[in-house]
Amino acid sequence: MTPGKVLQPVLKMKVDELFLCWFSQPATQLTLKDCLRRIKNEEKTEIGNGDSGNSKNERFATKNSDSKQSMLGDIRLPLSFSPPQLSTTLPLSTSSSSRNISNVKGTRRSSGTRVVQAKKEETLPPSLSQTIPTFYFPRGCPKEKVNIDAVIAKIERTFSQFPNERATLDDMGKVAKACECPLYWKGPLFYCAGGERTGYVSVHKFVAMWRKILQTCYDDAAKFVHLLMNPGCNYLVQEDFIPFLQDVVNSHPGLSFLKEASEFHSRYITTVIQRIFYTVNRSWSGKITCNELRKSNFLQNVALLEEEADINQLTEYFSYEHFYVIYCKFWELDTDHDLYIDRKDLARHNDHAISSRMIERIFSGAVTRGRKAQKDGKISYADFVWFLISEEDKKTPTSIEYWFRCMDLDGDGVLSMYELEYFYEEQCQKLDNMAIEPLPFEDCLCQMLDLVKPQYEGKITLHDLKRCKLTNVFFDTFFNTEKYLDREERDQFSMLRDGEGESQELSDWEKYAAEEYDILVAEEAASDQWNDGYEAELNPVDHQKANVLKYQMEKRPFFEMPSHLADLLRSTLAEEKGQSAAGLLHTTHFSGVCFQEVSLVLCLKKNI
Repeated sequence: MTPGKVLQPVLKMKVDELFLCWFSQPATQLTLKDCLRRIKNEEKTEIGNGDSGNSKNERFATKNSDSKQSMLGDIRLPLSFSPPQLSTTLPLSTSSSSRNISNVKGTRRSSGTRVVQAKKEETLPPSLSQTIPTFYFPRGCPKEKVNIDAVIAKIERTFSQFPNERATLDDMGKVAKACECPLYWKGPLFYCAGGERTGYVSVHKFVAMWRKILQTCYDDAAKFVHLLMNPGCNYLVQEDFIPFLQDVVNSHPGLSFLKEASEFHSRYITTVIQRIFYTVNRSWSGKITCNELRKSNFLQNVALLEEEADINQLTEYFSYEHFYVIYCKFWELDTDHDLYIDRKDLARHNDHAISSRMIERIFSGAVTRGRKAQKDGKISYADFVWFLISEEDKKTPTSIEYWFRCMDLDGDGVLSMYELEYFYEEQCQKLDNMAIEPLPFEDCLCQMLDLVKPQYEGKITLHDLKRCKLTNVFFDTFFNTEKYLDREERDQFSMLRDGEGESQELSDWEKYAAEEYDILVAEEAASDQWNDGYEAELNPVDHQKANVLKYQMEKRPFFEMPSHLADLLRSTLAEEKGQSAAGLLHTTHFSGVCFQEVSLVLCLKKNI
């Protein structure tokens, strides 16, 4: 090929090649033989019945016989049929010959068409596509009996109760009920109707907005996404949940104590958002679709916000106790309190239990969003929420995917024996440093393969791990020394019982959060007792503990404090009700922002 000449595809050659491939198949030849046999029989019948067209039909039959012999006699055809051969057999000199040729063409076309049409009428019923019902409803399946006008009339009657038929955010609870929505949809309803700009919503603007939603969205998931999403989108990102959750913080009775600690609102909201995406966003895309929301239980939990006054009962998303545990754990690691931690900070988690190779994988970007983890070597508080929940509960689908992504070094979708050995090497080194003889890798591998039972020999897929009931044992074996040793000391039968107990009321994460919260509250109560009235400058976490200690001690339904601490707190709170509380105004620094807050100081005078 000459330099600079561009290659161009030859479509005819490719079509001829594909035709030859199709034509050489045995099934194709059998079909053609049968078709030619039927055509030949029909032509013989026409020759016997016709008088004037005998010569034409004989010539046509001869042509069919010749073509049959040429097609079946040699299946090795050239890549394209030769036009000169066709020109020699089709005379073009006289008008009569041309008429005869046209008649022959017409005979062949009508005969072939008649056979094909008969086949279609036998096998395919008419208008078959019209019998298939609609089965894809991205915005929910339309309901047959929905009286939109009645709903709008009810909303208008509700707005008539407000001055100038304008509703503020505080009034939107009644409007939400008129729309037949859960109470805490009031914030999204208010903001979607433009209330954030003016401070109120007029009846005409709200009715126009809600009528459009009723006409286009047919279930709660589609309506909720429409209320929160940005214009032009059909999904929810993390920022879309902020106004909704801020309204929950401001108005839910279980979070009333947070009104005095507004600096923690963003921390709590960030935690809830990460837990929502951790559970709902199964695609890891950072975008929650209607389908993902429909498959989750998030909207059911939103409806429970109205019925449950104690926010800590809603452990899947909104629990304040769970936020408290996560934030305190992060605060212990974040020594400079810039809301970012590096590799050394994360390595100190749980007394260096996580292997350094696994920590490197976490900071590699395999399970974090954005480029800060790879560029600056730091992860944010939002990333830490995912890490801690995945670390303490390795049985959920998201946590299995989290650690699978970390262990899949080459990103091929399977865990090879090399990758397992790579992580197990550091475990062996740690055990040697602790004067514990590690199990050889070959023996450990046999145990893990028996545990997981992979579908394909020599590699473990994500599907294999999701079928396994003891994935926590598998993962801890390769990168968590402390939990690995803890399980080695336990009875094997007890681990099997834990794996089979799928009907357990509390998950591993809920158990961990409850235990850690008890420890944190007990430590705070003990430190306040030993202070004996001495006032020291507190960090923000200590401020928060002091502010909410009274509320949490009165509102803890699940777990009880140790008896001596419970008696101490009861007596202290009883004395506090009869005495005036002392306020202390001081200045602290949090996340680089200087602010003043009033902290309630409880003077505990009794000793344990």
